Formats: sequence, C-alpha cells, structure tokens
Amino acid sequence: MNFYLVFIVGILVAHYLLDLLADVLNVRNCSEQLPEEFRDVYDAGKYARSQQYLKDHTRMDTVVNSAHTLIILAFILLGGFRLVELAARKAGWDMIGTGLLFGGILMILSQLLHLPSSIYSTFVLEAKYDFNKTTPKTFVLDIVKSLALTIIIGAPVFALILWFFDAAGEWAWLWCWLAVMLIQALLMFIAPVVIMPLFNKFEPLEDGELKTAIENYARGQNFKMKGVFKMDGSKRSAKTNAFFTGFGKSRRIVLYDTLIAKHSVDELVAIVAHEMGHYKKKHILSAMFRKFLQTAFMFWLLSLFIGSEQLFLAFKMPLPPTVYGSLIFFGFLYTPIGILISIIENAISRKHEYAADRYAAETTGKADAMISGLKKLSADNLSNLTPHPFMVWLSYSHPPVLERIRALMEA
Repeated sequence: MNFYLVFIVGILVAHYLLDLLADVLNVRNCSEQLPEEFRDVYDAGKYARSQQYLKDHTRMDTVVNSAHTLIILAFILLGGFRLVELAARKAGWDMIGTGLLFGGILMILSQLLHLPSSIYSTFVLEAKYDFNKTTPKTFVLDIVKSLALTIIIGAPVFALILWFFDAAGEWAWLWCWLAVMLIQALLMFIAPVVIMPLFNKFEPLEDGELKTAIENYARGQNFKMKGVFKMDGSKRSAKTNAFFTGFGKSRRIVLYDTLIAKHSVDELVAIVAHEMGHYKKKHILSAMFRKFLQTAFMFWLLSLFIGSEQLFLAFKMPLPPTVYGSLIFFGFLYTPIGILISIIENAISRKHEYAADRYAAETTGKADAMISGLKKLSADNLSNLTPHPFMVWLSYSHPPVLERIRALMEA
C-alpha cells in the first residue's frame, strides 16, 4: 500500500469529518432565547429566521462537502489525474506548456464541480432569505471575468514557478518565494484601481454629513488616504459590509451602498474607525509578514517533494514525475499544515478584532455607536449569534458578535 495514498485519503476524510462535527455542534448550539443585547434589533420572528438561515446553510454545506469529498476521492482512486495528464501530453507542448494545460484542465473541472452549489446558493438559498440581487447575467460575467484573470495573472505565475523548479536547482524554492511575494505586493497596489472595478462600481462618496464626518475623523487620526468610496454591493446582495484597500496614500475606504442605507452617521464612522484601527495597530503589516514566512515555508517544503515517485504513484500518474504534477499533488499533502495555520491565524485575527473595536470606541468616544453598528450588521446579515466554541476555534476570523459587544460594554 502506498503511504502517500493512505495519508492523503486519511486527510481528506478527517478534514470532512472535522467540518461535519463543527457544523453539527454549531446547529445544536442554537438557542431559542434571544440574547438580551439584541432585543432592540431583533423580534422573535426575525431571530427565528436567522436560526433557520443557519440551518439551511449548514444543510447545504453538508450535502456539498459530502459530494465533493466523494468525487475527489473517486477522482484520485480511479486515476482521474492520470487521464488529465495523458490528455495534456497529447498537445505535444514542452514541460511548461503541458503543465499549464494540465493545470487549466483541472481548474475547469474544479469550476464545474463547484458550479451547481454556487448556483443553488445564489439563486435559491440566498434568494429565499431576500439577500440575492445577482442576475444570471452578472453571475455568468463574474465567472468569465474570474477565469480571464486566472489566465492573465495566474497562468504566468504558474509558468514562472514551473520554470524556476525546472531550471534553478536546489534554490528554486527561494526564487519562487521572492517572485511570488513581489507579484502579490504589486497586486495589492493595482487591485483597487484595476481588478476590483471589473466586478463592482466604485464612486467617490458624495459630499454631505457622512463624508465630512469620516474625513474629519481620519484627519484627526492623521490617517492619509485616497478617499472614501461607495461600492454597489446591492448589485449582488442585500448584505452589508465595509473594508479598506491599498497601502500608504493609495489607501481608500469602501462602504457598501447597502451599509450606508441602513446605518447612522455615527455608526458608519465607528465602523470606519474599526477598520482604521487595524492599520494603526499594525495588524495588516503583521499579517503580511506572517504570510510571507508561511509562503517561504510552503515553497521550501514543496522543494522536498518535487520529483517524488511514490507521490506520483499514489495518484496513478505515469513516471517520471513532473514539476507541474508535484505542485498539484503537494497541495493535498499540505492540507493538515494549512488547517493548522488557519486555526492559528484565526486566533490572532480574533484578538486583533477586539483591539480594533477598542480603538474605534476610544478614538470616536462613542462606544454605543460601535455597539449599535455591530448589532445592525448582525441583524441585517442574519448572523449566528450563538456559534459553538468549537466552530469559533476552527474557522472564525472574528469573535462572536455577542462577545465583541460585551467586551465593548466592559471597556
């Protein structure tokens, strides 16, 4: 029995069972008793609706994860990767060209695998709860644009990695890491002005009380930015959100139009202050630094498995091993490390969210506005108010909203 095959199958099954356990515990942790803190934004009917939303989403996720796990296992055990490899080689291209074709076929198969659940989630489940605003045209265009970006950006990066590992010897992992970090840094600067506008419309926030309040607050915090923008989030969903993009003077505040429509000026300033707190507390920089280290470790570890015949035999692949096959198959081996890193990163992120909440409350002097903003965000998005601690530990990048509110009340 091939050790790599046993390990990979075991990891896939264990990952599936871990997610299933978290989902089961999370649903069972639902409480019929509406938390006292939310009685001003929830009535009994809306609270019950939020819990049903969680149950419906969990049910869909369970079905989708079960189907996907079975399909992936069957694809591995029945030699699906070998068939893709043979199809790619028929083109008669060189190693890099064949690798791009191999990866491209797998990407298309992955898209097809996820398409039914994406359609159901968007047009059935989200529509059932009056969230979906996505038209079929927008849905299709989003897929086409994403595929185009993958070809324009992802394919050259993949080809560069293949070339380094084929030509640069034992230090290929280091050159790959440096190249990928430079590309990611570049994308951080160009994404707000080139990539993101392909999917949404960004307009400078119109003059008025809100813009003045945000600009005055930012000026008081000595926070330089490109401006405050409104995004047409309502093009796809009725859910609300806000975020920052860019670095240095190119930083910009982005508010969903749905958020602006449902919150007061004080609440919106507090939400912006929270996001600004992440910059002021160096959370963004520290996350980038950790990501750089994680990527370096990943490429170094990958270099140890490049050319492993046993790894290729686990996927029923023809020998000799190829660089592009090693890259794909290594992803399966990296899964448990990726899960562990994700758990650690989420724990750090939750700690940073508390710090950003405190920053917003202290610098605006209006903790009540931050609290009411969090309440409305949760109610508008039908968020789960009582997630199970295991689910929080496993996958929450933000603390449960009740814990955030109680922390602000005690501050």
